[in-house]
Amino acid sequence: MNINGVRELDVVVIGAGQAGLSAAHHLSRVGLEPDRDFVVLDHAPRPGGAWQFRWPSLTYGKVHGMHALPGMELTGADPDRPSSEVIGEYFTAYEDRFGLRVHRPVEVSAVREGSGGRLLVETSEGAYAPRALINATGTWDRPFWPRYPGQETFRGRQLHTVNYPGPEEFAGLRVVVVGGGASGTQHLMEIAEYAAETFWVTRREPVFREGPFTEEWGRAAVAMVDERVRNGLPPQSVVSVTGLPVNDAVRRAREQGLLDRLPMFDRITPTGVAWDDGRTVEADVILWATGFRPAVDHLAPLKLREPGGGIRAENTRAVRDGRVHLVGYGPSASTIGANRAGRAAVRSVLRLLKSGDGRRNVEEKAAAVV
Repeated sequence: MNINGVRELDVVVIGAGQAGLSAAHHLSRVGLEPDRDFVVLDHAPRPGGAWQFRWPSLTYGKVHGMHALPGMELTGADPDRPSSEVIGEYFTAYEDRFGLRVHRPVEVSAVREGSGGRLLVETSEGAYAPRALINATGTWDRPFWPRYPGQETFRGRQLHTVNYPGPEEFAGLRVVVVGGGASGTQHLMEIAEYAAETFWVTRREPVFREGPFTEEWGRAAVAMVDERVRNGLPPQSVVSVTGLPVNDAVRRAREQGLLDRLPMFDRITPTGVAWDDGRTVEADVILWATGFRPAVDHLAPLKLREPGGGIRAENTRAVRDGRVHLVGYGPSASTIGANRAGRAAVRSVLRLLKSGDGRRNVEEKAAAVV
């Protein structure tokens, strides 16, 4: 710690979800020690990343493709338990097993240029001056709420996936679900069992994907998202380019007409939604399943954004500042992608540390990250 009370260390990891824990694991594995060489900061009250905030009806059995963290499998989980509980307990055990010493709850207000080539990370527990930053803040804290004419006049309830309580609260109500992604379809199918009436509204015609999700298809989808990030455009979700997977529940819902989609409405009225062609729908609730945006506002002082609105990154490394690595961002915003990004970021960070302070044996350490 220097005379100004700013703690100097090698790496700060912001976020303790899948990507942040993966990065922390690999940092520890190559010999960097938590609380001495690096620190993990997380604003959530407990382990579990964004999973801890998921609605109770999202059971572990409904989770699509939860990939284990590096070095520790998740086994024997009850598929009928809420995913928030299962994954929260798993992350807790993981942090304990590898001694990652996550600091929480800690709010990071800003990351800016420091002195001596270091960054300055301003937080609710004080300031840190790392040589490198691994940003793993995900998207959960930035729900996207579209704006439509008349929205403020609606006399019913409006809510977003981020505060979706589960289907029981919609019993006997007329519900408009907005959004063509996986969350929108899941909400719709659940709510339909309780609601008096449901309506599904999307901007684009949904694309349903039959058949297995092959490795080749997955690579192609990730490559499309990665291209946007490399071009400095805001990242899209992987599911936006893969389409909606069809399972037995989706087939039943389609047969029952629950997934008969309406085009996006033009305005919101006090009692529902309306289209310019004269069509109207009366509703008690509008549920916006309209996705999230990357939570990177704290990086604004570094001026990383490109004219296209995104942060251009190559292999997790921000092009405008090579000390900053983005994991769980764009093409790595999936559980398996987050794991790989955490490993790739640590490799790059070790090269940076070597070039910056001549650490011994760093090449051997980097080779150990496999």
